[in-house]
Amino acid sequence: MKISRLKLKHQIFLIVLFTVIIFTFMEAYFYFSFYNLTQTRAANYGNKIIEQTRQKIDSVFNDIKISTNTAVDNRKIQEFTTADNDYTRDIDIGNYVIDLMEYMRSFNSYVSGIVINDNQGRKVYSVDSITGDIFFLNQYNAFIQKYKNDSEALKEGRFTDLLKDGKSGNKYFFYVTPVIESIGGVHFSQRTGFCSVMVNIGKLQELIENTELTPHSALYVLNSSNEVIASNQAGFRGVLFEDILSADRNSLTSGVKTEINGEKVIVQEKGLEQADGWSIVSIIPVHELTEDMNPIKHNSIIAGVGIILSLFILGYFFLNNLTRPVMGLVADMRKIGKREGFRVKVRSTNEVGVLAYDINRMIDKMENMSSHVISTQARLYESELSKKQAEFSALQSQINPHFLYNTLNCISGIGLEYGSKEIAQITSCMSKIFRYSVKEDALVRISEEMECIKAYLNIISIRYENKFAMEVRIDEKLMNLQTPKMILQPIVENAVYHGLERVDAEGELKVSGHFDANGDICFAVTDSGRGMDEEKLERLREKLNSKHSDRGSGKSIGLPNINNRIKLLFGESYGVVDIVSRLGCGTTIIVKIPALEK
Repeated sequence: MKISRLKLKHQIFLIVLFTVIIFTFMEAYFYFSFYNLTQTRAANYGNKIIEQTRQKIDSVFNDIKISTNTAVDNRKIQEFTTADNDYTRDIDIGNYVIDLMEYMRSFNSYVSGIVINDNQGRKVYSVDSITGDIFFLNQYNAFIQKYKNDSEALKEGRFTDLLKDGKSGNKYFFYVTPVIESIGGVHFSQRTGFCSVMVNIGKLQELIENTELTPHSALYVLNSSNEVIASNQAGFRGVLFEDILSADRNSLTSGVKTEINGEKVIVQEKGLEQADGWSIVSIIPVHELTEDMNPIKHNSIIAGVGIILSLFILGYFFLNNLTRPVMGLVADMRKIGKREGFRVKVRSTNEVGVLAYDINRMIDKMENMSSHVISTQARLYESELSKKQAEFSALQSQINPHFLYNTLNCISGIGLEYGSKEIAQITSCMSKIFRYSVKEDALVRISEEMECIKAYLNIISIRYENKFAMEVRIDEKLMNLQTPKMILQPIVENAVYHGLERVDAEGELKVSGHFDANGDICFAVTDSGRGMDEEKLERLREKLNSKHSDRGSGKSIGLPNINNRIKLLFGESYGVVDIVSRLGCGTTIIVKIPALEK
């Protein structure tokens, strides 16, 4: 069913309903777009904070690794692990090694203690008073032994898992690296001992807790065994992080939206560069990412609901205050043709009321004028038709005698001068032209009109002994279209007799045809003859613009008659549309007709 067939009130209702639906979709789209945008920006902010934390921890671990590697490469420490003389090792070397380790521990606050062991179990250490006891417990010796015995795993330094003190409940982890003798002794390039650096978990915990995320966000540092080394959530410290292990670890790099304990969160994991298998994991509640934007979201919802209600109220107003008077007007209009003397009821004072008043006044005038219009319409139509037909017949009858007169003079002149075969050619061409001119069809193909033109040009070529260069160039697409009969031949004839005949030098005549920009057909007849001055050209243009032809003047009747004939057939936009001429430079006449298919 077409919308245009619906009643006006139904159309207004559909417009209002469609507007409400479109606005609702737009409101929902902008709401969710804004929500996703704020969530994305908040998540990116959280990602930057986490990345900064990761860089800080990597920087701490890197400092520990650099200082430890510097220590194990120290000549004195290597001599300590290889010396056989206890006195030399304890007195000459030991004091220096202890001072070096004290310096390392005091310089780096993330180092709680340092122990260097040789392969025979001898050790030298620098520890603080709070955590130092762990180095002397059997539990530490058993814990660290697995790293000492793993030759493949300990080719380079590595960070250990958590060591939990059974008595105090404290947790520790270490950076363990081998001492490789490089001073050229008997143990050259061999592992002669180990250096264990205790990392200060308290300082690492402070770094995590000082990270500014959302109020209930969780941040964890996990080791290679997924043990929580440090966290801003105290309840999870040291507990295997089962929720993270159940997720796809690869997808956590860019963040994953999931649920933990029934709450929607964004989980993200970033690996530490300085500790293989270690990572930082963040868990941020989704609702906290956009919590500060909730007032804007609520206001937008309230505004959207208000606008939708306003649209419904406006729609109801239009339906009751606009369509009712209009529907009453329509109902009265239907009664006008059925009840004589019926008038439209004026129901309001607005534009609809004014319209009803004007309709009543129009009906009054129509009743007064209807009898006069009906009685004169047929008479005026018949009179106008008869006038156009008579004028058309008169104009058409003027062309052929004029052409016949000039052509017969041409044949007579050639016959008197030559008495040869040229007369036969001219007669043959004349036969074609006459046969074409007496056709009853008002419209002919353009190809037929061109054949007539070419026959006439053959006569002119014989008459003037090829004095003129003549060319016919018509677009092939025009040949099967229609044109009024004998509209170009009189123009070509005038170009020869009034233009080229009076020129002593050789002249040129061109006939061309093409489509213009509007799809109409334009013919152009151009000669290089005498041309016209401005005064004569202006008189000819005035004659073309006149609605009355000069039937009795005997001069230049071809061009005005052709112009009037085309205008009678096709309207004022067609005919001789332009004449371009300069004295001594020739003349161009342009004729336009519509493109008509047969």
